[in-house]
Amino acid sequence: MNVRFVLILLTLFVGWTTFKPVQAQAASFQTWVNSLWPQARARGVSRATFNRAFKGVTLDQSVLDAAAKQPEFTKAVWEYLASAVSQRRIDDGRAKLVEQEKVLRRIQRRYGVDRHIVLAIWGMETAYGSFTGNKNTIQSLATLAYKGTRRRFGRQQLLAALQILQNGDVTPEKMEGSWAGAMGHTQFIPTTFRKYAVDYNGDGRRDIWGTIPDALASSAHYLKKMKWHSGAPWGYEVVLPIGFNYSKALLRVTKPTAEWVARGVKRADGKKFGAWARRGAIILPAGAKGPAFIVFRNFRVIMRYNHSVSYALAVSLLAQRIQGRGYIKAAWPVNDRPLNVTQKRELQQRLAHAGYYRGTVDGRIGTGTRRALRKYQRKKGMAPDGYPSLVVLKRLRGDG
Repeated sequence: MNVRFVLILLTLFVGWTTFKPVQAQAASFQTWVNSLWPQARARGVSRATFNRAFKGVTLDQSVLDAAAKQPEFTKAVWEYLASAVSQRRIDDGRAKLVEQEKVLRRIQRRYGVDRHIVLAIWGMETAYGSFTGNKNTIQSLATLAYKGTRRRFGRQQLLAALQILQNGDVTPEKMEGSWAGAMGHTQFIPTTFRKYAVDYNGDGRRDIWGTIPDALASSAHYLKKMKWHSGAPWGYEVVLPIGFNYSKALLRVTKPTAEWVARGVKRADGKKFGAWARRGAIILPAGAKGPAFIVFRNFRVIMRYNHSVSYALAVSLLAQRIQGRGYIKAAWPVNDRPLNVTQKRELQQRLAHAGYYRGTVDGRIGTGTRRALRKYQRKKGMAPDGYPSLVVLKRLRGDG
């Protein structure tokens, strides 16, 4: 038999065997989509809206790949801030502040939220609208709901997205966003959109995709509903006294500012704490060797947008840098590299072996890991800041 002919047959066979499971998966996905109809109907979605929303929608492997991706290395907070609060983003923010000045001032008066914070969130989320995401939101959420690791979340958001379409705020073709379903200039997920998005310009649609005033006002409205304290600061960089108890430097440990002052905590700029700075927490984003901050309620409100200390710090500092302030005085410990995921697992394993940690070894540094780490650091005469550094890991390795 001709060798070339054999190769052609093998190619066709491999293609057919590959095609069959792909075809079966597509059929299964379509069956699953059809099963959603009763739930969508119960939420007021019409059959016409449902059919239009799912027209051409298929399982999106790129969404599953993005959801499953675990970055091996964690970016250091100072590297994250250098990117998030770059000179380009500051300059663009100042230009947008002038361009949208009237809208931003009116939004601040209506909702009581600092316009610079709203502007900074816009900058952080989509670089002031330069990239709002190009994924079909229905397709992304359907994929996550069908096969993702967070199926319940995906289904909840998908049904909410269908309700948004039913309401007429946007068409399926224009409902685009990130692979995870965050949408528009300020990246609202569908459930957040339904609760907090506003029609600021009064055209009958809450359009965070194409109407900048709607998007900015929606963010301000959201922050207000999260208990934003009008006129109050997010926090300050501080200098901690010698002998400070680093185990108290936790976001959940809040004390009256007067008590922190009595313990020797001072503002890094030498100024006094304002009248609004009544109660705060001390945080150390890079451990005891890096800058320290006292943060107040508004900092926690920003974290409701994205539950990350680094994110909230970036938004806060970007808002200030746009105004020509917000420069950090203390140096970051740039030589103290953060641990990657593999090293974090090793840290947890060694802490568990030493009897300090009883949680899951998953490479995620949460409250339990930090508590165990502080106990170990205290035992070894180190600053108990709970910061997972290479220095601590090497110390644990040395213990055997």
